Amino acid sequence: MTIHKIVIPTPFAVGDVNAFLVKGDTLSLFDVGPNTAEGFEALKKGLKEAGYDFKDVEQIILTHHHPDHAGCLAPFENARIIGHPYNDLWLKRDASFFEYHDRFYMDCLKEEGVPESYLSWVEKMKRPLDLMGDRPLDDVLNEGDELPGHPGWNVLETLGHAQSHLSFYHETTGSMIGGDLVLEKISSNPLIEPPLYSTMGRPKSLLQYNDSLRRLLEIPVSIIYAGHMGEVRNVHELIDTRLEKQRKRAMKVREMLNAGPKTIFQLNAELFPTKYEKELGLTLSETIGQVDYLVLEGLATESRDKLGVLLYERT
Repeated sequence: MTIHKIVIPTPFAVGDVNAFLVKGDTLSLFDVGPNTAEGFEALKKGLKEAGYDFKDVEQIILTHHHPDHAGCLAPFENARIIGHPYNDLWLKRDASFFEYHDRFYMDCLKEEGVPESYLSWVEKMKRPLDLMGDRPLDDVLNEGDELPGHPGWNVLETLGHAQSHLSFYHETTGSMIGGDLVLEKISSNPLIEPPLYSTMGRPKSLLQYNDSLRRLLEIPVSIIYAGHMGEVRNVHELIDTRLEKQRKRAMKVREMLNAGPKTIFQLNAELFPTKYEKELGLTLSETIGQVDYLVLEGLATESRDKLGVLLYERT
């Protein structure tokens, strides 16, 4: 089995993104990078080095919907696009979804105690659509499916970093194509995103992400072909380290509750005093994750004031 990595530049702080070309019964490309001229050229070069062209790729498999992974879809005219059903919320561009998207974030900001002067951040929560693909899925992948055209490769739903995140595991070799689930040098950010269905309530992204990491501890993964940076080989050791660091961050937030109940926004400003105004969406996701963790572990309680704002208190 040959996995050919194609490194693609992105305009994002995380840097280059990796796509992986795999030849089985079907020629498949896992992720496509952002929809940029530089991304197009990198894909063209990478495919040529492997002996192929855009027209030869039969299947695009998306690890998740973020624009650095799901952008440059247009050149693959002959390829079917498959992935988690959540991808289509972004790929189809339905106006009803964006109304739902904005309403979700506005409700979140208000219950987090975010002052009115910051509510304009709702507009900034949208992904950069010009860097994303606009071709809907041809088929969906679900937990436990075998990848079409790739016997032995199975689908794992690994939510947390994204509500569309899938990983792909080959039991015989212990290989995994993991998207942003486990990265070599940094922890993925568990981002707060609207759920697939509005009736599902706010996803607890950090708890989802921790569960996805712990799941890998039960699997003999020998190597993860990651969405950024290099391959990950010391998988279990790295996950243990990341989970412990996350616990320590949560304990730091718990100490902030010593003075009494606080809102998410108050904790966020204390946790990220120099960053929260410029990166409100990212920092709120991090803060929310820590209090979700504390509540789950019985180390803090959650209540609401008369205006519906969430308050957290140390137990």
